[in-house]
Amino acid sequence: MRKLISVLIVFVCSFGIYAQSSRFLFIGNSYTYYNNLPELVQRIYESAGESIEVTMLAPGGYTFQQHCLSSISTIQSGEFDYVILQEQSQLPSFPEGQFMQQSYPYAQQLCEAVNLYNPDAQIAFYMTWGRKNGDHDNCQNYPPLCTYEGMDSLLYARYMMMAEDNHTCVSPVGAVWHYVRDHYPEIELYQSDESHPSYVGSYIAACCFYSLFTSRNPMDISWNGTINDEMAFKAKLAVKNVVYDSLSKWCFVVDTVSHDSTSISDYGITKASLSVFPNPAQYNISWSLSPYADVQTLTVFDLTGRPVSVLFSPETNMIDVSSLNSGIYFLELFDGKRRYQTKFSIVR
Repeated sequence: MRKLISVLIVFVCSFGIYAQSSRFLFIGNSYTYYNNLPELVQRIYESAGESIEVTMLAPGGYTFQQHCLSSISTIQSGEFDYVILQEQSQLPSFPEGQFMQQSYPYAQQLCEAVNLYNPDAQIAFYMTWGRKNGDHDNCQNYPPLCTYEGMDSLLYARYMMMAEDNHTCVSPVGAVWHYVRDHYPEIELYQSDESHPSYVGSYIAACCFYSLFTSRNPMDISWNGTINDEMAFKAKLAVKNVVYDSLSKWCFVVDTVSHDSTSISDYGITKASLSVFPNPAQYNISWSLSPYADVQTLTVFDLTGRPVSVLFSPETNMIDVSSLNSGIYFLELFDGKRRYQTKFSIVR
């Protein structure tokens, strides 16, 4: 009898572990399959004693538009807990009109499909990075792409825009790479083509996803892959400083029933409601933050991610935007601990 009970306990425990295994779907291209990013994420989870299953759909050079045709059947299986979306590496940095026509609507279609067939799944856009020395293939036609900074700032703004407009999260891998370039220039993030990720570059991406989805400090990750301890420490510290220390900045998840801000237990994030009115605006806007927070700084960014000069009155929560051209902008407030961001447009 004792042996039978022991066997039943082992069976039940084993079944419980299997039942709790999360399923990840990675939709992307070569930036996803280089160094087998899904496997790196899996190994990090396993090192923390958690079992996950990964599926990768990442043909080279694929765009969201192509995935809307080829990946829908997999999405329709309705068995995924996390879905990661990565656009073709250059497309989100192209001129606004081109991006809005060739990328933005297909990001929306993919999110709608995931929400329809996987209603409990959590979506994260995989923010990629600027090429090491800019996109020289498209530099002549669009000068902002001639430098790393120009291309990277465009990618940042567009991925944040897609995440906010689709009420998802964004895994800010590109932002972490920017931090590493600034603070640890000895770490080589790129392959020799100055585009695709090196092994440590992909390891950083995997740490980003782990910290975002679990709300855990990446410094506690015990698996370093093939990276030496010193480099792994710097990589995880960068993820901590950019992702873990500002988790609320990277998620725009909204309760689809009440349309109010909600606490997402799976992320450990409470998303405050920052609103701007009128929106679209012409010459002045006012902002409202609920629940109230003591705002220390206020910044307005254009669609390239660069701060722009505006006049504002803290006493009235009013901002004079009359000096800005028509277009899309981001308002960011900081209360000393958290950053709150929303999008608004100016139409004249």
